[in-house]
Amino acid sequence: MLTRQQVRELDQRAITEFGIPGIVLMENAGRGVVDVMLQLNIAGPVHIVCGKGNNGGDGFVIARHLDVHGIESIIHRCCAVEELTGDAAINYRIVEKSGFNIVPFTDTGALAGQFSSASWIVDALLGTGLTGEVREPFRSIIYTMNESGKPILAVDLPSGLDADTGGPLGIAVKAQHTVTFVATKKGFQNPRSTQYAGEVHVAHIGVPQVLLKQYGLN
Repeated sequence: MLTRQQVRELDQRAITEFGIPGIVLMENAGRGVVDVMLQLNIAGPVHIVCGKGNNGGDGFVIARHLDVHGIESIIHRCCAVEELTGDAAINYRIVEKSGFNIVPFTDTGALAGQFSSASWIVDALLGTGLTGEVREPFRSIIYTMNESGKPILAVDLPSGLDADTGGPLGIAVKAQHTVTFVATKKGFQNPRSTQYAGEVHVAHIGVPQVLLKQYGLN
């Protein structure tokens, strides 16, 4: 399993030492999530809640691969377009130009109403890098997801969960399934994390075995 710092370091080493473009890792991550969703027989409409970071970028990739399989998705963009950078911005432009249903977040009342049509919610809001308490509007967005009554699948780890301790940073998404990347996170050792992560699945994103072995992973 990996700590927050190891996750960041491993990604950077895959990119800088092995020459794997970050966008390739993101593509593999999003596709890996969809592979698990297909195994779970998840049908649409799937509501994908996306933040501004790489977790949100994964969400945009997920929408594309769901579309390949004929599964309807609605993307909830929970940031301004200008806040999207790097690989996340590239993948956003793809879904935007492809005519995907993208709903900008306005308020939690509207979001709750939009969730009424969801078969599943995909949590791609916040990633492993979060350390301080969840701030608004993300706190209210997480609360709205939890109160929706819809099953939730979290991307990498539930938004608001501390990757190292497995405890909520004020509030955290309560998912039925979590698709985490490369290896489980240290916080998943905490029995308390189960109420947030649900059943954890590991998706491999193409990091070379020679690098994984340096972190004790096989």
